[in-house]
Order: sequence, then structure tokens, then C-alpha cells
Amino acid sequence: MKLLKTKTKRLADVVDAGGKPEVYTLWQKPAQDRHLQSEIKNHRVMTIQKSESGSDFGMVGFKESKGASYLVFPKSLKRFENNRIVGINWDLVKTR
Repeated sequence: MKLLKTKTKRLADVVDAGGKPEVYTLWQKPAQDRHLQSEIKNHRVMTIQKSESGSDFGMVGFKESKGASYLVFPKSLKRFENNRIVGINWDLVKTR
């Protein structure tokens, strides 16, 4: 049995503190995307991935991987670093 050693937070709590996020689509390499680099530096990006069981979870920061989704928040998420974000509800996310 594998135990997680990180604390968890719910996405609803993160949205309350950081504002309603928007889905960010990568159209170019992340290193060349100046807007994305600015958001990463300001701690406003969250990476959403699938776990082995198939449920979604998030982590603050940018981690490039196949099949990942990226959310950009209006406020900093620095207080949620090193937390596993669970309870991913796509209704809490803005769509353009």
C-alpha cells in the first residue's frame, strides 16, 4: 500500500482563495510562451493530471506531461504549494 505524504486540499477551497481559473491551452513550447512563463513565475498555474486510479488531481506549478491540463488563476497559489489538490470539479473552471 502506497501512502501519500503530502497534505490535500479541495479545488473548491483553492478557487475560493485564488479566484475562478481558466483552462490554458499550450499552442507553443512552454519555454517560448512568455505569458505562461509570467504566470508560472507568479505562482498562478496548476497542473491537473490523472492518477493511476483514473481520478483527476492537481498540483500547484507547471509540470509538462502528456495528457495534463493547465489552469491559470487570477491570484497567487503559493500558499497551496506542496499540496495535492483533489475534488476536481470542472464546473468550477471558466471556459472561454
